[in-house]
Amino acid sequence: MSSSVAKAGGAGALPPASSATPRKSVIGTRPWVAALFLLPALVLLGALVVYPIGYSVWRSLYDSGGSHFVGVDNYVDIFRDDQTLIAVRNTAIWVAVAPALCTALGLIFAVLTERVRWGTAFKLIVFMPMAISMLAAGIIFRLVYEQDPNQGAANAIVTSVHDAFTDASVYPKARPAIGSDLKASGGGSFTTKQTARAGTPAFLPLVGIAPGKVPGNPQNAKAARAGGDKVTGTVWLDFKLGGGGEKGVVDAGEKALKGVKVEAVRGGKVVASTTSRADGTFTLPGTADGARLRLPGSNFATAYGGVDWLGPALVTPSIIGAYAWMWAGFAMVLIAAGLAGIDRNLLEAARVDGANEWQVFRKVTVPLLAPVLTVVLVTLMINVMKIFDLIYIIAPQPSQDDANVLALQLFLSAFGGQGNFGAGSAIGVLLLLLVLPVMWVNIRRLRKERQR
Repeated sequence: MSSSVAKAGGAGALPPASSATPRKSVIGTRPWVAALFLLPALVLLGALVVYPIGYSVWRSLYDSGGSHFVGVDNYVDIFRDDQTLIAVRNTAIWVAVAPALCTALGLIFAVLTERVRWGTAFKLIVFMPMAISMLAAGIIFRLVYEQDPNQGAANAIVTSVHDAFTDASVYPKARPAIGSDLKASGGGSFTTKQTARAGTPAFLPLVGIAPGKVPGNPQNAKAARAGGDKVTGTVWLDFKLGGGGEKGVVDAGEKALKGVKVEAVRGGKVVASTTSRADGTFTLPGTADGARLRLPGSNFATAYGGVDWLGPALVTPSIIGAYAWMWAGFAMVLIAAGLAGIDRNLLEAARVDGANEWQVFRKVTVPLLAPVLTVVLVTLMINVMKIFDLIYIIAPQPSQDDANVLALQLFLSAFGGQGNFGAGSAIGVLLLLLVLPVMWVNIRRLRKERQR
């Protein structure tokens, strides 16, 4: 019977495991072979990650020269130094604002481009800045934020909009000639000492403008003639190339100042007003007889120069704007990929139930995109903590301290002239400690997704 059982089970029975057969790991090979293949990666990981972290921690416990042990003094100095505290504050602003701004822009672009034919072309344009290095982007936006409207695109736009609603001054650098009857009267205006008389022309000479710099194509000034019962006069540039002529008198070759506003003021009230013609002459009605002539400050106000984008107040928001220009495309591409994976039946079901587009977006689309939005947000938070070159290039030297962040302060402390490698290492360790909670949240999220 035992022989029949042996014969019956002989064909399908597994051969007994030999005690001499070497054991294999779950990946199907010997452990020492797997370790051999992992060795180069482990060596690189140790040399490029583990050793620098360990050395930075050790170096942060020594002074700037590395010869004296100072313990945690370098870490205490981080929170005592005003410049480093500004860097901590600005880093917190970057972490709170920049990732949220890029993620919001990416979400808006991803949702809106689904509804237009040229959505692919739009996504390409938005994503193109990602192909530009931080150095190149910094140079671009340093020019964009240039204070001079003739050079900076941002101020060119701002001044164009401003000038569209506000009249620009005609001659911002003009002023009365020495010995003139015109005297400063507050608010940038100039008023005559003597009252105007009908039948006696008033002469209002101005200087402060080079003859070749008078706007437009100025005509030669013309001496006003008596206008009967009206008040007449001339506004002109009392100077000509080569000199000569008599002060306060309209000489041949002197240029007229067109468009200058002239007001007749009596008892603090304007009783009449006009503007000078192309030849510099002007005429006021008879009501101006006995009034003083005033050239209001609007004729001489300095032209609007735009916004000081890189000044102490706006330098950090301006640089965050440059960062959003670069990284909004990254957020848009990832969110668009997540949006493509959403079940459209859920969206249609919400619309059938009476939800409008805003409700569908807020209560269906955004919750379904939450994992993707978290990935984008966490990735950008880690990225902004090490932002350095964009700030170093865009912020001018007078405003660099106001735009300072921890990564830039690390460079300035260790390599920017201070030569304090102990303080620089301490800041590096602080940055690592700030990144670790974000990394822990990301790892925890990945583990939860695997369990699903």
